[in-house]
Amino acid sequence: MTLKGKRILLGLTGGIAAFKAAELVRSLAKAGCDVRVVMSEAACRFITPVTMQALSGQRVWTDLWDPGVPDNMAHIELSRDRDLIVVAPASADFMAKVARGLADDLLSTLVLARRCALLLAPAMNVEMWNNPATRRNVKRLRGDGVAIAGPAAGDQACGETGMGRMLEAREIVAEVEAFFQPRLLAGRHVLITAGPTVEPIDPVRAITNASSGKMGYAVARAANEAGASVTLVSGPTALEAPAGVRRISVRTAREMFDAVVKSVNDADVFVSVAAVADYRVVNPSAQKIKRGARKAMTLELTENPDILAHVAGLKKPPFCVGFAAESEKLAAHARQKRRRKGIPLLAANLAQEALGADDNALTLFDDAGEHSLGRSSKLEQARKLVAHIAAMLAKKKKR
Repeated sequence: MTLKGKRILLGLTGGIAAFKAAELVRSLAKAGCDVRVVMSEAACRFITPVTMQALSGQRVWTDLWDPGVPDNMAHIELSRDRDLIVVAPASADFMAKVARGLADDLLSTLVLARRCALLLAPAMNVEMWNNPATRRNVKRLRGDGVAIAGPAAGDQACGETGMGRMLEAREIVAEVEAFFQPRLLAGRHVLITAGPTVEPIDPVRAITNASSGKMGYAVARAANEAGASVTLVSGPTALEAPAGVRRISVRTAREMFDAVVKSVNDADVFVSVAAVADYRVVNPSAQKIKRGARKAMTLELTENPDILAHVAGLKKPPFCVGFAAESEKLAAHARQKRRRKGIPLLAANLAQEALGADDNALTLFDDAGEHSLGRSSKLEQARKLVAHIAAMLAKKKKR
């Protein structure tokens, strides 16, 4: 487990989103974290310290002048053994304090006196989030190296709708996991294709390849966690782009090809995960073809551009990674595809075991042979793939 043994200080400030902190502390503890909770006076008006103590299994701290702390220095002692401070919810007032270096209670004081990193999960009314003062504070905080997770858009407790909702507990846990990933691709631009392409027959019918997009989106998240600037060219999926990833939405193979060509010039790494349809209809109908209008119908098909082969064939190509979903003879077909495409690395899996699933069993093929990654979640597989890519890039740089 990525977070097993990590020591987190979870801070709560005043806001209705404090109720989400109960699920957050439970999730962090379940992931193997040691969670110490510090609450502001305002936070105690929304959720009780007793609740947080029961869920964390530890005493909850609220008082800057607590006599139970040696030398009355809770603001020093409580954070010194922590790997990360997470404040969720982080109110507009608290963010303003941190941006200006103010310290008038336990939580703000220990944040100012911290030695570890700080992650804030904002929660506030949409107008408060959009206020120029808050925008200036966010910019200053990011400039000071503070990580900002969220907020999200949606319905708010006040009855208004817009940006300002605190992320859900699972999303904040994902941000915490991302924080602890090694920055193996820092300074790199990674271009990724994901999902299926859809080739129209008429306005309501199409040819496509089966793909949920989960593996490609996992690779995008893992590359972003590793410090890369990530561009994700995605066919139609029901997935949300990972935080911090730039997504270009496309539908057809030709649209995907055009988007890749426009983005590839400054890419250091290209990962072709998308299940691109090999063929498209030559003359799709502009109107819906009515049932019964023809007893039989013949479709004339033509090949779609080979995106990976095009990129690999550039005069100065990025480091290219292909994907192969096979139904049999995995190793033989994977090796053959890697040679045919002329790429340094190919990841392969059995399609019947991976399509639509949340886990996967990838095998990597390169000049050194084949490397099994075992079976695990697609995100864990993606992180292992990113680490392998980074290692190959490092070796290439030394030559």
